[in-house]
Amino acid sequence: MHSQRTAWRIDRAGSLDRLRQTVETLPPPAPGEVRVAMRAIGLNFADVFACLGLYSATPRGSFVPGLEGAGIVAAVGAPAAGRTPRFAVGDRVIVLTRFGGYATALNVDDRYLAAIPAGWSFEEAAAWPVQTLTAWYGLVSLGAARAGSTVLVQSAAGGVGLQALAILGRLGARPVCIVGHAAKAGILSTQFGVPAAQIVLRSGRDFGVRLDAALASLGAKGFDLVFDAVLGDGFRPAFERLAPEGRYVLYGAADFMTRGTRPNYARLAWHWLRRPRLDPLGMIASNRGFLAFNLIWLWEAIDRVPAAYAALDALDLAAPHVGARYPFAEARRALDDLQAGQTIGKSVLSVEALP
Repeated sequence: MHSQRTAWRIDRAGSLDRLRQTVETLPPPAPGEVRVAMRAIGLNFADVFACLGLYSATPRGSFVPGLEGAGIVAAVGAPAAGRTPRFAVGDRVIVLTRFGGYATALNVDDRYLAAIPAGWSFEEAAAWPVQTLTAWYGLVSLGAARAGSTVLVQSAAGGVGLQALAILGRLGARPVCIVGHAAKAGILSTQFGVPAAQIVLRSGRDFGVRLDAALASLGAKGFDLVFDAVLGDGFRPAFERLAPEGRYVLYGAADFMTRGTRPNYARLAWHWLRRPRLDPLGMIASNRGFLAFNLIWLWEAIDRVPAAYAALDALDLAAPHVGARYPFAEARRALDDLQAGQTIGKSVLSVEALP
């Protein structure tokens, strides 16, 4: 049967001011789908870029932002051909979705779901899938991180950064952490035991010198892996400090983030013209590699999602750190705070008793 839901919808990309809360009719779940009553929704930089029209996967026309969340299965569609239903009404589930997450309910293919671990809150569960899959794919699948690897983590106090540290801890790797503000260093020491010598502030002209000092504190001559979502001025110093066989993995460009409700095209053009250029022949001589990815590929390879979940289950990670919680009705304020870069860990929307 059809039901009502509340959603944050934008009529077309280009301005955050177009994001509006609406009440909509949701059809019954199709075969292979379940309807999830959302209890929490994870926020990502990709949500902001999508609303501004700066994300390559932004839908055309009207859409509901949001890539992840957590909730309770409210209805189950008919079985899909050749597949056994994986969840039942009442199950607590983690949700991946290719947009559509900023809603109190949604229909989603059950292969995008995972069971919420015992003892986790809905907010912790909503903070888990995008950032943890991003960290796992970048560090392990592409970056080949392993015990003893020296790994530079940009934006280490952000949602993906903290999950990257958790994964590196399980692997036995050695992190060097970059933060944009000194106030963010505390959680790295208290929650992950990162020594002060391995925490580097991003700003300042002596960034390369501070990277050298962090490497020296570990007795390392270079980084085996750089895991970066920022790009910007820190790219060149980090790339030049890759060890032979080192890999630079880029999964975002937060330095391009617009601070207002509309894209600042002059600023974007300036960053675009100043973006780093790499010399492939020079990379051969130095035996370094560069890889880049957008996690949206995983949504397009749905049959691989359950296996990715299983790989993370094997790491037995603790619940992620939720740094900020906002009521569902305050999605715009939450996105403004995310843009400002002042948050630590993951930001989530909590869904109250809404349609």
